[in-house]
Amino acid sequence: MSLPLKPSTIFQNIPCTLVTGFLGAGKTTVINQLLATKPTDERWALLINEFGRIGIDGALLASSQDNTAEQDSIAIREVSGGCICCTSQLPLQIAISRLLSDHHPQRLLIEPTGLAHPRELIRQLSAPHWQTALKMQAVITVLSGVQWQQVKYRTHEGFQAHVRDADVLVVNRYDQLNASEKQALIEWIAMLNSQTSIIWAVSEPMTTDTTEASGVGLAEAYAAALSTQLSKPSQVISAQRKVAIARPQRSTVSLRPQTNSLAMAPSASTAIDESDTQNITDTDLPYRYHENQQDLTLAGWRLPASYRLNADDLQNWLLALPNWQRIKGVVHTSDGWLQINFTPDSLTTSTVDAQPDSRLEIILQLEDISDTAVEATDPQYPPKSSTAIDWEACDRELMAMVIVNPL
Repeated sequence: MSLPLKPSTIFQNIPCTLVTGFLGAGKTTVINQLLATKPTDERWALLINEFGRIGIDGALLASSQDNTAEQDSIAIREVSGGCICCTSQLPLQIAISRLLSDHHPQRLLIEPTGLAHPRELIRQLSAPHWQTALKMQAVITVLSGVQWQQVKYRTHEGFQAHVRDADVLVVNRYDQLNASEKQALIEWIAMLNSQTSIIWAVSEPMTTDTTEASGVGLAEAYAAALSTQLSKPSQVISAQRKVAIARPQRSTVSLRPQTNSLAMAPSASTAIDESDTQNITDTDLPYRYHENQQDLTLAGWRLPASYRLNADDLQNWLLALPNWQRIKGVVHTSDGWLQINFTPDSLTTSTVDAQPDSRLEIILQLEDISDTAVEATDPQYPPKSSTAIDWEACDRELMAMVIVNPL
């Protein structure tokens, strides 16, 4: 006598939106703006893919939800430790399946890492087993005007790839562009993707003086245009050209700084479900990992919430790192809990609510940049070559910033 099979849950036509964009473009800001449009009676889910192993965006988004009702209506799952579209579909399938089965959302948003290749992700989401479960809406791609101004971005294949596979481009940080530069940007976009539409982002609330001729505030018009994309079918999902991506190479080391033993970072496959690392306790902290992926070096630290770092020293130390491409973190400092979001074009810090622990992640370009390293404002932290970073020295420097409260 055979045992009855447990009935499986079948999901059909759940609206799904990809929010893509190159590293540091501003995807998380757009995600927050989309979440703000969620009807109060709907359940949404958000899948965040972090290139590094220490999840930061997911923790911040979760803590920014004001009440239990919001937390129950927006399910957030974070997959860290590599691109979910690389080498295997398994991490993507597992993450989406868990979100759908555990939370039964009425809408799914996916934010891949800025180093992902969007066409490969689009190809995977066009697979037969997702065609009935997910109703793919417009691919929203975020493009930074500040980044576009620089030749190194405009000519970068990865930067261009996001534009080529966008249904709609949300262009932000463009205030510094003059009329001719703005027109050149429009023509550059059309050369790569003549079918995409453009939404010019509004990041700050508008005054009553800055309204359109119709009388609708620019901020309200932008929010409406962005929200409309959630119900527009994607025109690029049909493009299923496979892009070969090299398997990332990584290494992990055990750490022992001055006075605190840094635990070994948990081992990882191509991607790590952040929920699988939540059993780390304060006794396991602090720890640090570093690894190489593609032509980049990644490193990250998690520290106990009780460790309070000198804010000025921390910023000087971070800015002295060699050829850094992105610095993100949420850290307990002498100025309170700070969210750190640094790109080569923008240095942003803001206060946030207290977190369970401090998290810091950096991405460095692998090359000899001794001639172009950013000069430190504090001589205590001289520039280092990215090809020969002494990570144990970095651990000691970081631990030296911890403020010891007098007895």
